[in-house]
Amino acid sequence: MARFLPLFSSSSANSCFVGCGGGGVLVDAGASGVQIINALAEKGIEPTDIKAIFITHEHSDHIKGLSAVIKKTKAPVFASCDTLCAIEQHCKLPVDAVLNEINDKTMIGDIVVGRFETSHDCMGSSGFFFNMPDNTKISVCTDLGIVTDSVRQAISGSNLVYIESNHDIKMLKSGPYPPELKLRILSDKGHLSNISCSAELPKLLNSGATRFVLAHLSQHNNLPRLAENVAVASLGDIGAKRNEDYILSAAKVSGGDWFCV
Repeated sequence: MARFLPLFSSSSANSCFVGCGGGGVLVDAGASGVQIINALAEKGIEPTDIKAIFITHEHSDHIKGLSAVIKKTKAPVFASCDTLCAIEQHCKLPVDAVLNEINDKTMIGDIVVGRFETSHDCMGSSGFFFNMPDNTKISVCTDLGIVTDSVRQAISGSNLVYIESNHDIKMLKSGPYPPELKLRILSDKGHLSNISCSAELPKLLNSGATRFVLAHLSQHNNLPRLAENVAVASLGDIGAKRNEDYILSAAKVSGGDWFCV
């Protein structure tokens, strides 16, 4: 059975686990190495269970603990060419670190991993989908200012989608951030709002998704109940009922729960 575990999800730290009976992969390592290894251990995941680490992009809330996690797990790292170059500049990697460029698809054990480009304010920003051995599909889609047609195509047919619902627009506009940061977040290379996220959910439900995990919620410009309410309303517009037609929750800042797919 395929399983998904959000470990850390916020504007400060992001990391999640995708796996099955034979282990799995880590997506991003934005908390400290100790925090990530301890969070995995609390759910019964040993360092040797991590077969690979996939990095979406080089911002610190996604790579802060990467070096320490590599040392502990000995797992190879996969990312776009531009992201790998940035990682080498920003991280003091172990001398035996194995870095692999991924442009399309790769195999990690019995899991087929596909990469797709996302619209964010760095070169080579990525999302990933995972075709699991039991024929289910899990997609990780965060840190994107807009959902492009290529992103929609990549995540279509997923059973579970981990999708960004970063901010409530009103909270962001009236909040304490400086104007230039607000403009960056609202731009097409910033972050996905609750409204933009919710607009994608009916399409995903119609393509087969039954589990939605709202991710990368801003601790300053959002609330879990706001993100969930907007998402539920959008799905309700097509007659879908929560906990009957789909399961939806907002990922916790830390200490997430298992999702079986």
